Amino acid sequence: MFENNLGFMQGRLSPIINNKIQAFPVINWENEIKEASSIGFNLMEWTLDFDGLFDNPLMTVDGRLQILNLCNKYKFSIKSVTADCFMHKPFWKLEDSELIHHQKLFLDVVDACSKIGIHIIVVPLVDNGSITNSVELKVFSDFITDNSEYFLASNVKIAIESDFEPKKLADFVGNFDSQIFGINYDSGNSASMGFNPEDEFSKYHERIINIHFKDRVLGGTTVPFGHGDTNFYLLAKLINQAGYDKNFILQGARAGDNKHTSALLEYKKFLQDVFLKKSHG
Repeated sequence: MFENNLGFMQGRLSPIINNKIQAFPVINWENEIKEASSIGFNLMEWTLDFDGLFDNPLMTVDGRLQILNLCNKYKFSIKSVTADCFMHKPFWKLEDSELIHHQKLFLDVVDACSKIGIHIIVVPLVDNGSITNSVELKVFSDFITDNSEYFLASNVKIAIESDFEPKKLADFVGNFDSQIFGINYDSGNSASMGFNPEDEFSKYHERIINIHFKDRVLGGTTVPFGHGDTNFYLLAKLINQAGYDKNFILQGARAGDNKHTSALLEYKKFLQDVFLKKSHG
């Protein structure tokens, strides 16, 4: 189960762009699929930045055809998208015509995903996209509710990645239909915020529809697996107990020596060892 659903975040097999830990690999995206297939990966999560959004292959007719052809050629799957574009420019912090324009962009992304068979859009309500007051919460919630039928018809689910503490997050997702709305669990973000995984899973494990695996230091940044405060062994236990059978996406720290393929393979082996030991323990 774990092996079949283990993928990686797009860009992790490409050179770092402008010192960013994560960005769409404009030049290397096609080659990245080929290389991933050659090292034993058949699953990847796509990325969308706000800059160059409508030049991204996912957002063009020809680009989507290219993606599908590459997936068919290399027996590759793309089942989810991290929409960092909405963290870069969160519509829930905008007003009037700008708000309407960026809500339409959101629906354009849903439409593009639907056309290519991508069923999960991860929306980061963290960092610049963090919901900080009741007005922002209402704008976001009303938009999801008002467009729920569209999401359902598009066969696209919204997976939020949030900095809400566990009970608040559980209460929040409880306001929306589980057919269209769930949680992207990020192991590193939770560790950085000091959340207790047992508390998190007891509150909302049934609403988790995508998992990002990374390691972070408490109150700090992303570090290589095993060097931060993420309790991988406890998470493996909780994930197994919950019967989670959906995607696991590697989103680890970038390689300081530019050996990105080696780093990704090391993270894969690290998780394989963790889940193997937990399944026997």
